[in-house]
Amino acid sequence: GSAAPPAPSPAGTARATAGPSARPSPAGIWRPAHLVVVVMENKSYSRVVGDPLAPYITSLARRGADLTAMFAETHPSQPNYIALFSGSTRGVRDDSCPQSFPAAPNLGRQLLDAGLRFVAYAEALPRAGYGGCVGSGGRYARKHAPWTNFGNLPPSVARPFGDFPGDFAALPEVAFVIPDMCADMHDCSVSTGDAWLRREIGPYADWAETHDSLLIVTFDEGDYHASNRIPTVLVGGRVRRGAYDGRADHYTLLRTIEEMYGLAPLGRAADRRPLTAVLTPA
Repeated sequence: GSAAPPAPSPAGTARATAGPSARPSPAGIWRPAHLVVVVMENKSYSRVVGDPLAPYITSLARRGADLTAMFAETHPSQPNYIALFSGSTRGVRDDSCPQSFPAAPNLGRQLLDAGLRFVAYAEALPRAGYGGCVGSGGRYARKHAPWTNFGNLPPSVARPFGDFPGDFAALPEVAFVIPDMCADMHDCSVSTGDAWLRREIGPYADWAETHDSLLIVTFDEGDYHASNRIPTVLVGGRVRRGAYDGRADHYTLLRTIEEMYGLAPLGRAADRRPLTAVLTPA
């Protein structure tokens, strides 16, 4: 895999809207009523945001915060998912399955320990709690479902995407959504994944803007180029619209989520600053 980019600097500006923000107290950062994180696959920023094949993601970037200097940690896919979920790649360097971390700290465990709800909805997951490496004729891949590797999480946190509630007020505080291997752009086109997001996640994006909630759409990695620059957009009730050029990575996203819900930063997330510049204060 390619080398990870240098650690993001704490500086950054939302060019259209805001300058650098001092690190707030936990009480000063917005705590969304609901947060949904969608992870797509294997596309660089330039192949998605602004591309005619991705009109919906481009529209999200225009109406929300567009992280123009967002980078994955490494190649291939699996270490990036583990980093986003736990603050470390756990020494994983490939997509081999299964991985097992019996007691390692992770975002899901933090949320549950804080009395909050966490659910991961994976499209094509054969059944709730399924632990196999592949499923549904290869449409589901455990390498994209990091929570499955952590022995301190109940298997019930892993649910099929069909369980994603139509009443968004019934969502947990934090949910991850993993499209199947076609809809996430891994096996199918950018336009296929973009249309899936519009159809399946678009209603939540619209709802979030008026219900004090947040959508984050990110990617696991780029196109196997050294830069590993990826698209990431935030849309929601307290998101400042504009392009944000502060360098960020999956650890930055993890730190931001942890700060929002009053959780201690895990691993390398402790070295990052939360994305306060793209959020209006609580």
